Amino acid sequence: MKTVLITGATSGIGLATAQLLAKNNCRLILCGRNTEKLAELQRDLSSKTDVTTLEFDIRDKKAVADKINGLASDFATIDVLINNAGNAHGLDPIQTGDLEDWDAMMDINVKGLLYVSHAVIPQMQERESGHIINIGSTAGKEVYPKGNVYCGSKHAVDAITTGMRLDLNPFKIRVGAVNPGLVHTNFSEVRFKGDSDRADKVYQGFQPLLPQDVADVILFAISRPAHVNIADLTMMCTAQASSTIVNKD
Repeated sequence: MKTVLITGATSGIGLATAQLLAKNNCRLILCGRNTEKLAELQRDLSSKTDVTTLEFDIRDKKAVADKINGLASDFATIDVLINNAGNAHGLDPIQTGDLEDWDAMMDINVKGLLYVSHAVIPQMQERESGHIINIGSTAGKEVYPKGNVYCGSKHAVDAITTGMRLDLNPFKIRVGAVNPGLVHTNFSEVRFKGDSDRADKVYQGFQPLLPQDVADVILFAISRPAHVNIADLTMMCTAQASSTIVNKD
């Protein structure tokens, strides 16, 4: 049974991945900031597999290290790390961008991913075994108007993933990225700061990806034989051709 740590596990892609892996013989370490949601998720999935939760803000490097290093022995050996936590904040041109939004995106999408990886990689290196999946975005492959800093953060994830794969190659650690396009989650509601009407319009007129679609791909990647690494995978719904071209009814 593989032990899998998932960040951002209480909603969206992270939640769908936790639910799917619980049905597929994985022991789960579920991470997030919302204590109540983590407890509810643990109750829901404990009938299917072994589950523990870690409550921390991914931006707090001390909390990240303390929580991961303090895992109970049953969960201490992490076979798979899924760096899923990430957010977009605002959709403004660079000249009027909100500095708080910029800090949030860089702190969560880039630095948070690094903090968690830094806490997990040493044990993988020691064992010469492990698998890291970073959840990127099509925004890490191209830049679209008003996407400036968000796209920059996801381009950083793309580069960091490659850097991880190069540096960890001598230790037989697999590193890959899954880069989704439009996925119907609370992503747009967060980006538009709670404006649900504006967020809903993003997904109208076409069938976007669902979190379960991305979870399916993650399961595929981590269930490959040890000699196979899904290094870099981009997925979009059929209606989407690029970040700015979506075929809507």
